[in-house]
Amino acid sequence: MPSSRARREGIECRRLLRGAARWPFWQGRTPVDEHIPVLVDEVLEVLAPSAGGFYVDGTFGRGGHTARLLEAVGASGSVLALDRDPQAIAAGHQRFHDEPRLELVHADFAQLAQVVAERGRGRPVRGVLLDLGVSSPQIDDPSRGFSFSKDGPLDMRMDPTRGESAADFVARADERELFRVIAELGEERHARRIARAIVSTRAEAPLRRTGELADLVQRVVRTHDGKHPATRTFQALRMHVNDELGQLQRGLEAAFDVLAPGGRMAVISFHSLEDRRVKHFIRERSMIDPVYAGLPNIPDFAQPRMREVGRKYRASDAEIARNPRSRSAVLRCGERLR
Repeated sequence: MPSSRARREGIECRRLLRGAARWPFWQGRTPVDEHIPVLVDEVLEVLAPSAGGFYVDGTFGRGGHTARLLEAVGASGSVLALDRDPQAIAAGHQRFHDEPRLELVHADFAQLAQVVAERGRGRPVRGVLLDLGVSSPQIDDPSRGFSFSKDGPLDMRMDPTRGESAADFVARADERELFRVIAELGEERHARRIARAIVSTRAEAPLRRTGELADLVQRVVRTHDGKHPATRTFQALRMHVNDELGQLQRGLEAAFDVLAPGGRMAVISFHSLEDRRVKHFIRERSMIDPVYAGLPNIPDFAQPRMREVGRKYRASDAEIARNPRSRSAVLRCGERLR
C-alpha cells in the first residue's frame, strides 16, 4: 500500500501531466527533454553539500543540478526543488518518480522562503542554488516563443498558465515603454528605432509570431558582431514578461533569509544585468554597515552577514565545447555568517 505522501505525489504528477497535455508545446513529445546543466562541478565545489544535509534548488529545470545534489547528500539528505514552469515539474515527476528524498514544487524562486516554511519541516537549509535564465527545452521548443530562430507564437512566459505574453505586451505598450524595456533590459542601442517600427507595424496588423518580430527587427537593425539583430530585443521582452530582475532580487532576499548560519547560496547568471545584481547583493552583505565603519567597537548587528566564497567561476573551454550555451554563464557564491 503506497504511503499518503506517495499518493499525493502521484496525484500531483497526473494533474500536471493532464494539464500539460492541453498545451500545444507538449503534444506529441516526451516530457523529459534534453537539458545540459552548466557549471555542475563548480556548483558542487562552492556549495560543498554534506551528507544528510537539506538543500534547495530554486530552478529545477530538468533536474541536472538536483541529481548531483542528491548524490552528494546521501541516503539521509534531501532536496526541495522549485520551478515556475509546470512542464519542468511534470518532467521532474517522471524522472524522479521513485525518489523519496526529493520534493518538487510548482513555484517561482521569489516564493522560496514561503515554500521552505511550508515544506521544509524545520530542517536547516545548508545551501540554495539559483540557475537563472531559460532552459534548453524552453528555447528549443518553438511553441514557447523564446527563440527568434524558429517561428512560433510570441509567448515567452516561463509559466504559460499565468501573466501577460510577449505578444500581448507588444500589442498594448506605447512607444516610450517599448523603448525603455528594449533599451534597459536588452541593452540595445537601436531600441528607439525598433520601438518605432513595432508601433508602426502593429497599426496594420498585430505581431503574434516570433518570426514576424524577428523579421521586423532584422529590417531596421544591422549588426556586425555576428549576433542576430533580434537577440537583444528578444532578451528584453523575455525578461520583462517574466519580471526576471524583480524575481532575482526577491529570490536573493528569500534565499538569504532561509539559509542557516554557514549555509551557502550559489547563483548562475547569463548576462551582466543579472551578474551585477548578484555581485552587489553578496558584497553589500559581506561588509560592515557603513554607518559603523571605522568605529573601535562594531555592534553585532552591523557586522558582515555574508562572506564571498571563491571567485567568479566561468565554464571551461571543455564545457563550452560540449555545451556552447554555457559560454556566458557566471557562478558566484556567498555564505551566511549569522
